[in-house]
Amino acid sequence: MSQNPLPTLSYMAHRPMTRDELAVAINSGVIDTVIMAFPDMQGRMVGKRMTGWFFLQDVADHGTENCNYLIATDMDDTALPGFAFASYDQGYGDMVAMPDWDTIRVLPWQKNTVLILCDLSDPRTNSRVAVSPRQILRDQVVVVQQAGFVPMIGSEIEFYLFHESYREAFEREYRGLSPHSPWMQDYQIVQTTFDEYVIGDIRRNLDECGIPVECSKGEAGRGQHEVNLRYAAALEMADRNLIYKSAAKEIAASHGRSVSFMAKWNASETGSSCHVHSSLWTQDGSPAFASSSTSTAMPELFQHYLAGLLATARDFSLLWAPTVNSYRRFQPGSWAPTAIAWGSDNRTLGMRVVGHGAGARVECRTPGSDANSYLAFAGTLAGGMYGIRHKIALEPAFDGNGYEATNVPRIPSTLLEAIQCWESSSIALECFGPDVHGHILSHAKAEWAAFNRHVTDWELTRYFERS
Repeated sequence: MSQNPLPTLSYMAHRPMTRDELAVAINSGVIDTVIMAFPDMQGRMVGKRMTGWFFLQDVADHGTENCNYLIATDMDDTALPGFAFASYDQGYGDMVAMPDWDTIRVLPWQKNTVLILCDLSDPRTNSRVAVSPRQILRDQVVVVQQAGFVPMIGSEIEFYLFHESYREAFEREYRGLSPHSPWMQDYQIVQTTFDEYVIGDIRRNLDECGIPVECSKGEAGRGQHEVNLRYAAALEMADRNLIYKSAAKEIAASHGRSVSFMAKWNASETGSSCHVHSSLWTQDGSPAFASSSTSTAMPELFQHYLAGLLATARDFSLLWAPTVNSYRRFQPGSWAPTAIAWGSDNRTLGMRVVGHGAGARVECRTPGSDANSYLAFAGTLAGGMYGIRHKIALEPAFDGNGYEATNVPRIPSTLLEAIQCWESSSIALECFGPDVHGHILSHAKAEWAAFNRHVTDWELTRYFERS
């Protein structure tokens, strides 16, 4: 009698696994490690590695506990005051990470390992943790769905590749690092061929684990690259980005190299972006932003959506540019926008309308590669739906060089200015509610306070002898 073959890693490649396939793979010994992970506020993957048998026996149906401080810390995992969600006064209890069974992926760059992304809940009430990044995005997707649409998002995240390993970079205090190319390599084929042992490995591994990769290309900095993933529904796209950024670091490290997703790693180099392309589709699969067959005019729904993005751009900048370093990127003539305006295929502006027919969409060029995709996408959808809800009229397109414009609002120039915009924003309160608004504000204020507790190299050079 014939039997179904046991699953192999090649059998499970190029698509997410099912729960039943995972159980068979664990029981057959093909998979022995299960990573249960979720994004923290910085957009990093955090969680636990489980042995396969323990996952099936004790975790699959009940989840796994994690300290709730994980979404109320700074980048150093320092427990911070000021959060209503979690604090020493409340004892820093647990939150339960429950597997999202649609996210099981074999990680081909890790031995016999699958990754499952999780949603967080309160163990006392079983309610979702509203201030967790994945839930913040889920809630904005619900707003879009309640209006009768499905949000589709694509994004382009850039990074720099360095010759040094992460350990070597740390021991050098991140000074004197060598970008993998001595030349600017925008669209260059020969130059990027020298990087293919790392970049090609990233592309192939992502594609194999069920994250479709469209292409990679050199970018406008020395050693700078971009890997473009296939667009998807909003939550799926954020999940893909979470895995992509982790995979790029892990795969580069396996080659003795490092990559950086800093928005601006060096003042003289081009910043790294996370351009967010968004559009709405009807529940039956029709593109809501497409012009009619008899007109090239932008549909009214698209106009209101784009107008909402412009109206909320300053208030929501924290969601797109979350760190002190984020604001180093916004420089004239740098390929990063400074003007809050829109135009048709104009890369000098914060909002760029591109595509035609079913591909019609808006590209928000403000987010940097350091953005947490869940929060960046949540801000994009919240802004667009704010415009639709309030039927905001779209201003005329800007024609020309946005860097030289004198009559348009500007992206905040510092993290402090962005904090002030968010803190005083009635729009942010309307779109996100007081809990999420306060949580993001506390996180940003902690980042600003941490920066102000340090003296920079620039200050020492400028003031040590001459002040």
